[in-house]
Formats: sequence, C-alpha cells, structure tokens
Amino acid sequence: MSSRPYETFPGHRGDRGDAAGVTSDGAAWLASAGTYPRSMLAFWEERPDAPVVLPCGTAFDVVNAPAMHGRRMLDRLWDEGPGSGPVAVFRGRMLLFAAPGTAARLHSLLDWEEWGGRGGAVPPLLCHGTGDAVTVPALNGDHGPAPADARWLVAPDTRHPWLPGPEILLWAAVRAARPAVRISIFPPPDQDAKVYDVSRRR
Repeated sequence: MSSRPYETFPGHRGDRGDAAGVTSDGAAWLASAGTYPRSMLAFWEERPDAPVVLPCGTAFDVVNAPAMHGRRMLDRLWDEGPGSGPVAVFRGRMLLFAAPGTAARLHSLLDWEEWGGRGGAVPPLLCHGTGDAVTVPALNGDHGPAPADARWLVAPDTRHPWLPGPEILLWAAVRAARPAVRISIFPPPDQDAKVYDVSRRR
C-alpha cells in the first residue's frame, strides 16, 4: 500500500493526521478489551470526549514508540508495507495497536537481533501486552483542551480490525531506524554514450 492512513481511512481530515473519531464498530472493538464491554460503551455514550484506560493482551497489544520514530514506522508501514491497525498519539508517544501476543514476541526479536536497547539501532520501544494497560484518546474528534496531546491518527472503524504482528512491526522499526538509501559515487550513465566490450583486451 502506498496511501497513508489519514488519506485513505474514512473520517480523516487533510494531511495533518487528524482523525475525526472512532466509529460505533470501532468503539465496540475497543470496549471488547475490557472485562465489562457494555459498561464501557454506556460510559462512552455519556462521555465520548473522555480518554480511558484499557487492558492489553486480549483484543490487542500496543507498541509504544517515540513520536518521531513512530511516525517513521507508520510511514514505512503505509508506503512499503501492508498498512497499519489503529494508531494513536498520547503524551508525545505513538501507540501502534498490534495483534495479541506481539508485545512479548517483538521484545524478544529486538533483543535477539541486537537492534533494541542501549547502543541498538532502534530507539526504545515499550511493548504492552498481557497484564499491561494503556490510555487511549477520546472517541470523538473533539479532544478537549489539549488536542495535540492525545488523538487518533488511525481511528478504529471496524469490529475486527487488521492488526500487524511482531515480524511486521520489527521490519518497520528497523527500516525506520536504518532507511534504505542508495548512494553512488559515480555519475548517472550517459544514455547516448557508446559502450565497448573491453573484456577480451590483452
């Protein structure tokens, strides 16, 4: 896919990455992460502008990246990869929603390949899985007094969103840290120049 999420997903505005809000199906999916989904949906009906804390590990895991690196990961996922699942920004960090089980596996892959941690190419990624919880932005597009602090970049819009797994996110994290730039010290070839075979010269 070559389109970025805020250009292709319904309900997104312009090229700033501002999402209009979560659909009712998306809200149902988010609520399914909790122990009492109906109570969560009832709360959101009264307070659609309120951020909430949701547990990870059942409906989704979350990979929490520094803002700039997370933006590069998101660009790689949409420009060169399969796209992304829901994505939010919260307190200067990028929250990439991932398939359950991703948190533990991605952490192990980063350590095994020596890409993460101190001295690694990939900035520290916080992997939230079973036993963890994350704060998600408000459902609607009106985010209260601090819209830049918590917002959806790719808002949930279905009850069964596609979520990337650990291998895809590892690929995106490494590509974001080490962009594939081809540099040549030779000038581009002249298309009109004659080419001589010198392989048989003695």
